[in-house]
Amino acid sequence: MRSPIGIFDSGLGGLSVAARVLNTLPNERIIYFADNAHVPYGEKPMDIIRGYALEITQFLINKGAKAVVMACNMSSASALETAQKRFPEVPIIGMIEPGARAALSVANGKPIGVLATTGTINNGAYARTINHLDAACKVVGQACPKFVPLVESGQAESEEAKAAARMYVAPLASEYCSTIILGCTHYPFLKRAIEAAAGSSIAIVDPADEVTRTLAAILAKLGKTSDALASPHEFYTSGDTAGFASIGSAFLGRNIDAVQHAEWGIDLGELSAVSSQHSAGGCCAQKS
Repeated sequence: MRSPIGIFDSGLGGLSVAARVLNTLPNERIIYFADNAHVPYGEKPMDIIRGYALEITQFLINKGAKAVVMACNMSSASALETAQKRFPEVPIIGMIEPGARAALSVANGKPIGVLATTGTINNGAYARTINHLDAACKVVGQACPKFVPLVESGQAESEEAKAAARMYVAPLASEYCSTIILGCTHYPFLKRAIEAAAGSSIAIVDPADEVTRTLAAILAKLGKTSDALASPHEFYTSGDTAGFASIGSAFLGRNIDAVQHAEWGIDLGELSAVSSQHSAGGCCAQKS
């Protein structure tokens, strides 16, 4: 019951999901992994992303995770089914289907827009899932390559972010979308800019809300809901630990006192796509 929940993303974006989990399930402990060495995932081939996602899932399960949240739309699109088959003993939850269900619940039969990375849009995962649930629903995708770098560099409130939001939302508004899915876990940190660009007539859906409800229901059904926070949360990154701690604390809404560096090829499996080495960091203990 008191084993941790594993959550991962290509970078800091998945902290938007981690924050929901901690707010909704305050007795749960999390282990968060940010693959900052490879951020952003959105422009990389799907088979490369699948390899990263499966190795990180294995890493979190080895750390004792009782459930894993792929808080990354690219990972969910490319690796969720494979991970669920490879690790059947651990519930693994992705972002795509919960986001699709949440959007359909408020769209009222009108077109649904999807803001996502280039890879997620090209993969078509949201369109397929939405149309599987409602074949008549029109889905309009918009790739947003500027968004993730803006969030990772702490510029979510900048004028550049607002301009990018206006540019990306405009095509969806022109197609009369009544609902927009934030199809990347980095995008909730740009929600104010996106809402300003969309106006009050367009609903903004963050899949993290439905993902958290799904996670809570699964843990309750399995009798694995924790009754007390047994030990500190843990945070890992394959990139810079200092940058993760400073920006990540603001994103999570609570202090991240320490982050441990995890090295590809040492702490995580050796991948043919991984060739560079990254600086080591500190200890992993974390108090919230």
